[in-house]
Amino acid sequence: MGISTIGIIFGFVAYSCGIQHIAIISDLESYEKSLDPEFCDVLVEKINLFNDDCKPEVEILDCG
Repeated sequence: MGISTIGIIFGFVAYSCGIQHIAIISDLESYEKSLDPEFCDVLVEKINLFNDDCKPEVEILDCG
């Protein structure tokens, strides 16, 4: 029972990280088109949260 619970939790985290990674990639493409500094700040925050919890790490943007 415990092993299956751990497996479900791990699967959910891995699946969640995959979705977050795809969303960040999409946001990066949107940022490259707009170059909006406010959007960049929000995106850097998302990337930092993603990098804390998931692999592979996404490179932090330079909003300057």
